[in-house]
Amino acid sequence: MKLLEQRIAKDGIVINNDILKVDSFLNHKIDVALTRALAKEIAEQFKNYKIDKIFTIETSGIPLAFAVAEEVGNVPLVFAKKSKSLTVGDDVFKVEVKSFTRKTCSTVTVGDKYLLKGENVLIIDDFLAEGNASIGLVDLCHQAGANPIGVAVAIEKSFQPGRGKLEAMGLKVYSCADVKAFKDNKPVFEL
Repeated sequence: MKLLEQRIAKDGIVINNDILKVDSFLNHKIDVALTRALAKEIAEQFKNYKIDKIFTIETSGIPLAFAVAEEVGNVPLVFAKKSKSLTVGDDVFKVEVKSFTRKTCSTVTVGDKYLLKGENVLIIDDFLAEGNASIGLVDLCHQAGANPIGVAVAIEKSFQPGRGKLEAMGLKVYSCADVKAFKDNKPVFEL
């Protein structure tokens, strides 16, 4: 999606030819118009799928997931939690997920009432790199007996193995912008 690529080129910051920082418009300060445009693009890519629920992981994926949930027909949005809360009981599905950017591992949970057997679930996130978060969400879907139908992200770093891992699981993967490399701390986009 050219609009997102242009915004990344203008406002994104590449750190050590490794990390793409987009917190000025995507995952700290949110450009609402851009987020809605991304949601429309994702909805178009999955228009032939029956979607019962949108699923993401806290926190950066929530704004895009909300917009996609609205765009595909106001389906419910569920997000997996990275930390235990006193309000969350023991009736949860859980999985360990390694964060690429934080270099930490978190126990991610979702209440067993929020993902249901047989539901078709579209997974949404801000980034796809190694695929750990998305694979963790797929695992949670399987624990619940739900059917993950695909993964859509704003930005993919296609020089990392995430897409291949997800496609090997039989999932459709869509990214609005595909960064194939970083060169001299600038993103190089897939054509």
